[in-house]
Amino acid sequence: MKKTDMNKKKSQEKTSKQGDIYEWIQCIIVALIVCVVVFVFFVRIVDVIGSSMHPTLENGDKMIVTDVFYTPKQGDIVVFQKDEYADYALVKRVIATEGQTVEIDFDRHIVYVDGNKLDEPYIAEPTANKIDFTGIQIVPEGCVFVMGDNRNDSTDSRDERIGMVDTRNIIGKVVFVAFPFDHIGSPYGN
Repeated sequence: MKKTDMNKKKSQEKTSKQGDIYEWIQCIIVALIVCVVVFVFFVRIVDVIGSSMHPTLENGDKMIVTDVFYTPKQGDIVVFQKDEYADYALVKRVIATEGQTVEIDFDRHIVYVDGNKLDEPYIAEPTANKIDFTGIQIVPEGCVFVMGDNRNDSTDSRDERIGMVDTRNIIGKVVFVAFPFDHIGSPYGN
């Protein structure tokens, strides 16, 4: 092989390697941009702080939360901000939505929504802690009534500091537990 042919071949190989590196850099940049867009506009990662959602969620769990096309529904686990109470996001289960009534029989440990007993296989123990809850509560328009699954160790809508949660303060619905690895999956038992 002639020297000029060898130099030409080396030059082509160098150009090819540079092209491959350039393509990899492009792919990485596009992937980073997609990740940023997804996490800015579609989902968030939120940590569970405390034990109020035990046994469904544990302190330190990292959850994927979204609010895309979201309207709160009974049974959803939501993340919301209540600045008057805490400087971090709170995680609770929606028990009732606007217009529904909530009644709790603390002697029999039963939660009623619109007069119907809730089936609550997800709670840690029966509801015995009244906190500030009295009588029958009607959920106002644009609000939800929330409770932690660890009913007797949860600050939630029964507490006047939280009260009914304005849906505008809801960051989103928990859709997936991402960490730790032994908790990965849906928090809804599906």
